[in-house]
Amino acid sequence: MNDTPANKPATITPAPRRSRRKSGGITLRDVAALAGVAPITASRALNTPSAVSEHILQRVKEAVEKTGYVPNMLAGGLASRKSRLVAAVIPTISGNVFLEVVQSLTATLAGYGYQLMLGQSGYEDSREDELLEAIIGRRPDGVVLTGIMRSAQGRQRLLNSGIPVVETWDLTDNPIDMLIGFSHEKVGEAVAQYLHRRGRRRVATLSANDQRAQRRMKAFSDTAVALGMALPGEATVPGAMVPAPTNVGMGRGGLRELLARHPDIDALFCSSDTVALGVLTEAQAQGIRVPEQLAVVGMGDLSFAADLYPSLTTVRIDGARIGALAARFIVERSQEREVRDGIVDIGFSIVERESA
Repeated sequence: MNDTPANKPATITPAPRRSRRKSGGITLRDVAALAGVAPITASRALNTPSAVSEHILQRVKEAVEKTGYVPNMLAGGLASRKSRLVAAVIPTISGNVFLEVVQSLTATLAGYGYQLMLGQSGYEDSREDELLEAIIGRRPDGVVLTGIMRSAQGRQRLLNSGIPVVETWDLTDNPIDMLIGFSHEKVGEAVAQYLHRRGRRRVATLSANDQRAQRRMKAFSDTAVALGMALPGEATVPGAMVPAPTNVGMGRGGLRELLARHPDIDALFCSSDTVALGVLTEAQAQGIRVPEQLAVVGMGDLSFAADLYPSLTTVRIDGARIGALAARFIVERSQEREVRDGIVDIGFSIVERESA
């Protein structure tokens, strides 16, 4: 018999609400409990590994591995207004010359609990402005640029964003914020002087068409002309240009083009070690003795340069130091600490090997 009066509706008891805390998702507290540390200590281990001992860090890492815990970076970012992301913009991921900077930047940032987000801007018809708009919209804790920001629109956006910025791989009297680089003009001058001291008198250039490489080559040419390394009455030294990013085939083709027009050249300054590798390959194919008949100088001191035959004389840039300094500058600024000496001329060196 139904005890519910006919004029009284049955009471429907709602199902108990499941606690989000009990939904089965692993939390930071679970990780801390398993590691035997306080939640704040576990948080430090995950976000700033250098702030805890190696023993504590290892325990927290083991707990994370056992539980499969993944930090909610969005929630943490909203609470602290820190994304713990740093964006780096490079012209191309195929440019090995930037690899050392990216590796050092990644490793140094990781030591502070930050991650690197990489963007490719290109050389010709640059996508830099559009890329920066997307990056700024994600509010990273810092932006690292390869080269100087020359777009007025991009420069203004970065200034207005308040995001710490490090420009690298170049020098300017008017940086956006912080700067770590070297003088491309001084590189060109130094290589011309080096070849002059080695007795070379009919020099040439083989260069990518990006503006930094062109500035190096112009300074090289101007210095070479002043030192009497050009034909009488010529205002520049012979040169060939190839599109960026370069490859080995462009070096081979560039040397063929130069020799067809100027068979008497005795030294060649290349805009990259990759181009120089192509030159050495083509010289060998044509039976041209290096350095007896043709001296070759590259740019970048890439990992293969010392192991070529003949080994490659080149210009060395300390990319590891650029990356480490840029990371430290960004972290200090994002933590609202003053960055002293935020403008650094990293310099360069000519590494003398068999090819010149």
